[in-house]
Amino acid sequence: MLTEERYAIIIERLQQRGIVKLQELVELLGTSESTVRRDLVDLEEQGMLRRIHDGAALPKDNRQEPGMNEKTFKNIQEKDLIARRAARQLRDGDCIFLDAGTTTLKMISYIEAEQVTVVTNGLSHVEALVGKNIRSYLLGGMMKMHTKAVIGSMAMQNMEQFRFDKCFLGANGVDAQMGYTTPDPEEALIKRRAKELSGAAFILADSSKLGEVLFARMFDLEDAYLITDAVPDALRESLTHKTKIIEG
Repeated sequence: MLTEERYAIIIERLQQRGIVKLQELVELLGTSESTVRRDLVDLEEQGMLRRIHDGAALPKDNRQEPGMNEKTFKNIQEKDLIARRAARQLRDGDCIFLDAGTTTLKMISYIEAEQVTVVTNGLSHVEALVGKNIRSYLLGGMMKMHTKAVIGSMAMQNMEQFRFDKCFLGANGVDAQMGYTTPDPEEALIKRRAKELSGAAFILADSSKLGEVLFARMFDLEDAYLITDAVPDALRESLTHKTKIIEG
């Protein structure tokens, strides 16, 4: 099979699925793993894809964040594991900040600690918290329509009225050098200030986020515990050198 033919098949499969595993491509193309790896390197250099652990994904705009509805149906089992592990970090009487995001939203249903007080910038989160009779406060400010997150200067000013035992934050990228990142600089500011106002910070990120770098930097890996479902062997040493990892 010609190189150009392999390229076309790889791109077609990516367009169909969004993500494709290395072994799947080896079987699909009927060629060696080393050849497929070279093809992926070439296609990445052309901007046609981005390599991920043991596979490839479509290239993405690192400034654009998926909407709440889109994120809800991605990595469901992994997020569930992480949410359960995160909820177990709570103690009776804790006052916490809960970041807007699908994994932190899942965490609410697993909260068993009593007399917990929650401050959040997630509209969907307040609805879920009220449903569990958990005392909650919603930050005021500008609402991001597609993620239902409250951001902006008003939200930052609101946050200054609180101090937290713990905060639970989402991140779109987790990288040993660049730390925790997210697409939106204004959301990064909220997350960073929540960490500064908390006794302990926990990042909830499924394994697809590990090794990724997005547009806006939140803070260093050393500044938070990382709660995830699994850590690829290729990244384990670099990440564990920087932060304590709580695997679900």
